[in-house]
Amino acid sequence: MNYIGDLRKTMGHDLIMTVGCGVLVVNDKNQVLLQKRSDNGQWCIPGGALEPIETYEEAAIRELQEEVGITVKDLKLFGIYSGKDREIHYPNKDVVYSLAVIFVTDSYDGTISDEDSEVLEHRFFSRDEIPENLFAPDARPIRDWANGEALGLVK
Repeated sequence: MNYIGDLRKTMGHDLIMTVGCGVLVVNDKNQVLLQKRSDNGQWCIPGGALEPIETYEEAAIRELQEEVGITVKDLKLFGIYSGKDREIHYPNKDVVYSLAVIFVTDSYDGTISDEDSEVLEHRFFSRDEIPENLFAPDARPIRDWANGEALGLVK
């Protein structure tokens, strides 16, 4: 099923609302995994859009398997994000308002891979080494993690 692709056939490039599910994967050195997007070269949280009938956790687990090649476990809610910075204008002219459910975990299996076409690179960053070139919709949750914000916040 490709819900967004099917919706785009009707809506064209006009604004649609989606729910994104991402995971702040933290390693044993207390570094967070970020991925560099292939469409704009900016760093973001691994994740993607919720499909119909899918739970937030199922979407997050599926997206991390597809984009990163790892299976995440023991997801804890980090934050729910909405607001003006969640309006995304893609290079292909699609416009999305994407609410975000962000999880955090330090439990994952598998080998991190850069094979997905949406990804240029994956890299772990410490709290004081977060890159400047962040994908705007993910900047708040990444900075919240870097600043040691509490879990479960609505933003």
